[in-house]
Amino acid sequence: MQVTVNVNGISQKVDVEPRLLLVHLLRERLGLTGTHVGCDTTSCGACTVLVDGVPIKSCTYLAVQADGRSVRTVEGLAEGGKPSPLQDAFKEQHGLQCGFCTPGMMLAAEALLADNPDPSEEEVRWALSGNLCRCTGYMNIVKAVQAAGAAMRSAEAGAPVLAGGGQ
Repeated sequence: MQVTVNVNGISQKVDVEPRLLLVHLLRERLGLTGTHVGCDTTSCGACTVLVDGVPIKSCTYLAVQADGRSVRTVEGLAEGGKPSPLQDAFKEQHGLQCGFCTPGMMLAAEALLADNPDPSEEEVRWALSGNLCRCTGYMNIVKAVQAAGAAMRSAEAGAPVLAGGGQ
């Protein structure tokens, strides 16, 4: 079966088996290995990607379900070769440790910030509650998401973006 999926802004036509999971299409067929396979049961969130802007667990989402949709992976966050404010904030706020959960965390956070550019700590924790960090770096991940939101708001207001989202 042929599907057409817009992945990180590029239209891709791919022949897939009807039971192929989206995570395997991304990693094995399209070479986008930033999307990780963790639990295979939607429990850990390492495989989180955005489908039409909504976070989904790609380890239980069929590739055929993405036909005609837009998929964004962690590789699609950077623009023009520059890290996104979210990627910068994760680095500056030490929001990554081993990095296994980081792509899924960033995409869940990206969706949150698109809907709520100034989330409270509780709102960040709720939005990321489907993503597990095996290093338990939650405190710095929450700080990173809030710093990214601050940087995005500053950029929209035309103010200089401070490293680490300083306010």
